Amino acid sequence: MISRRKSLQTLASGIGAAFGSALFPEISRAASASSGGPKRVIFFMQNQGFEPATCIPAGMVNSGSLAKAVLPEPIAALEPFKEKLHIISGLHGIHTSPSHSAFFGALGGYRGSDGVAPSGPTIDYELSKVLPETLLPHLCIGMDSMENMKAKPTVANLSARGAGSPIFMHSNPNHLYQMLYGGISSGEIRSHHEACSGMLDRIEQMASAEGKALPVADRERYGEFVQGFNDMNDLRERLNGASDHLRKFAPEVDDRYNNPEFETDWHDTLLDLGVSALKSGITSVLTIGSGRGEIFGSWKGLGVTEQGHNLGHMVQENNPIWIKIRQYNSRMLVKLMEELESVPEGSGTMMDNTLIVYTSNNADKQHTNGANWPVMLLGNCNGAFKTGCFTQLDGTRPINALYASILKTAGVEVDRFNMSEQMAAKYDSGSGPLKEILV
Repeated sequence: MISRRKSLQTLASGIGAAFGSALFPEISRAASASSGGPKRVIFFMQNQGFEPATCIPAGMVNSGSLAKAVLPEPIAALEPFKEKLHIISGLHGIHTSPSHSAFFGALGGYRGSDGVAPSGPTIDYELSKVLPETLLPHLCIGMDSMENMKAKPTVANLSARGAGSPIFMHSNPNHLYQMLYGGISSGEIRSHHEACSGMLDRIEQMASAEGKALPVADRERYGEFVQGFNDMNDLRERLNGASDHLRKFAPEVDDRYNNPEFETDWHDTLLDLGVSALKSGITSVLTIGSGRGEIFGSWKGLGVTEQGHNLGHMVQENNPIWIKIRQYNSRMLVKLMEELESVPEGSGTMMDNTLIVYTSNNADKQHTNGANWPVMLLGNCNGAFKTGCFTQLDGTRPINALYASILKTAGVEVDRFNMSEQMAAKYDSGSGPLKEILV
């Protein structure tokens, strides 16, 4: 029998010395050969709603080209990238029952609420199962106030593997750096990594042994706890086995990690770590939760003194505070695109094979019924999505249809994503992907 450690060493041995060799060569070649299959997808979820007027050019009420349009001030940073942009208005998420947030329902396309466990998998996790295999199929990072990120360095509100199985977002960049790059670091970071590794191994062994003595009714639930440590140890060993490759992509650790002046210092370092995970091939799906799927969030580093719930009670259109926040988001989107465009891939760049989905976990505003759920797409996944345009839908197709469209470009054909025929009869005027956004 091949041991777990031996199988992981074998898996990691397939990593090439250069990115062009691909992390898993055979899988990557197969994915490249398939027609229109995206290699990676990024979800950027801003809390407290996405007011349509902050992204739709003034006077543009019908679908059309963005070529001669002027983007609104909040997303002006995307002006040089209009040919890669697709603004969508008129999707809905009424069935998710959003108010302060749809929580897991935003990416799951089902009813979500504060403190309610996910009722099914979310689109980001589903994609991580069908896109080319990576060491860490799905990475979630969450940005919030410094107080919240320190008090709760991990939190689960947006992504899920299935019913009752949430996926945690990483909010402390020091912890995330340790997880991704501790094995290739030196000095204090390496010492801390080795200490944690030994501890996690012992915890897994002890937990596994103790679980066998539990009553049958409790054993399955306890098994999920043990599996969590098993997964962490597996990932650590996989990353260690790829150390020579990963060393080329690890960000430089600077004062922003341990001595941040503002929470945005940590937001920026988290983004850097997400970018490095994509460029190195550690992951193919990245989910960014600005506000971590709740009603909180802070941007003191932008000169915004208000934070949390009060921000959601402000009108976003022409609001200097929300203009700053949305401009900050847009600069992050630009950085993601520029970083991916800097890496050759196939006959183009990584960005050519990437889709970025920018929206909110709460439709158009904090207190909403979800009747309009604006979305911006950046990139076209090997020409699968229309770009350089604005699409106005009639409000009868749900966000689930967008997720079915993304799955289609990944090679998975579905009529419905997380929506029964009974639900669809009430909330969906059609079936399958959105023909209006696909080439």
